[in-house]
Amino acid sequence: MSTPLEFATLLQMNPLFAGLGSEAIGAIARLCQLRRLPTGQTLFVKGDPGDALYGVRRGQIRIETGTTSGERLTIEMFGAGDLFGEIAVLDGRPRTADAIAQEDAELYVLPRGEFLKALERDSRLAIRIIELLCGRLRSTNERTEEMMFLPLSVRLARRLSALAEDFGAEVEITQDELAGLVGVTRESVNRQLQEWRASGIVKLGRGRITVDVERLAIAARKT
Repeated sequence: MSTPLEFATLLQMNPLFAGLGSEAIGAIARLCQLRRLPTGQTLFVKGDPGDALYGVRRGQIRIETGTTSGERLTIEMFGAGDLFGEIAVLDGRPRTADAIAQEDAELYVLPRGEFLKALERDSRLAIRIIELLCGRLRSTNERTEEMMFLPLSVRLARRLSALAEDFGAEVEITQDELAGLVGVTRESVNRQLQEWRASGIVKLGRGRITVDVERLAIAARKT
């Protein structure tokens, strides 16, 4: 069973909350609730109220959005120790994407009202939130530059390397989801993965990709 102490440990390891001090982190942890999601269950959809901040205790959460033609695009993956949902919980406006359990997951849930009170009590936490949002903006800018200037092989290698760093060498992800993360078609992703499979950089399975981390890192550095 989860305890506030366990969640406080997770918060302490997260750059957003690190440095606040054990007393402040413990107070925030005691406000959180635990929620379990089975594989495939939706946590929230685009347009839902931004009423909570989430932290992943275990499992994976897929953030995706849809197009007018009915396509689904994966835009982010979150694993143990990650926080998400901070944009809507700060401005109070509706969610901008859907969140779905990629696998069985357990989440810490911090209600918006309690979170805003915590921000009012501790200016250091507010500064951390600003830093987190700036980091997300920088990441978005970097991805835009990559899409404009780097070949697909490098972009794909960088994205897979980042996923392997977060989730291990065996990444639970479909080629459709990976295509959404990189911003290309599934066919383009499949061609590159098949080339890497032939050279032993990756092994392909149903809904998973096993990578040779060192060789993939080399591919990620090529320009």
